[in-house]
Amino acid sequence: MRILLIQGANMEWLGNRPPELYGTTTAAELDAIMQAEAERQGVELEIAYTNVEGVAIDRIYKAVRDGVDGLLMNPAGFLYAGYALRDCLHGIRMPYVEVHMTNIERRGMHSVLAGEADGLVVGLGIDSYLLGLEALIRVVRRRPAA
Repeated sequence: MRILLIQGANMEWLGNRPPELYGTTTAAELDAIMQAEAERQGVELEIAYTNVEGVAIDRIYKAVRDGVDGLLMNPAGFLYAGYALRDCLHGIRMPYVEVHMTNIERRGMHSVLAGEADGLVVGLGIDSYLLGLEALIRVVRRRPAA
């Protein structure tokens, strides 16, 4: 099974962002945690960072063409204005789980992408990613073969 993790706008700066919201784990440390968990789960994980919505869209379409099985994404700064990204997600048939380290509802934010997700995991810091990966693996495994 192949999974793509896209880290949206500003996530490359993890570890430098406000620690009271995002903790002190760096992007490189999170990548290592996620790769270790993917290996433990027996899945191949590719991680991509972008601060540009169009680059995220291009990467998702490429993943579909390449036969990637599922998308795990923290849209971060794209969550409130990513309408083009939402249209991309609507048009693909790839399972998608959205994750956020913070409870976006508590922060008064709403994800315009959430309606296209198979599920969301929010507010649990780094655990949002680990639980999101587990959830995505389950979604992919229960989907009928195409």
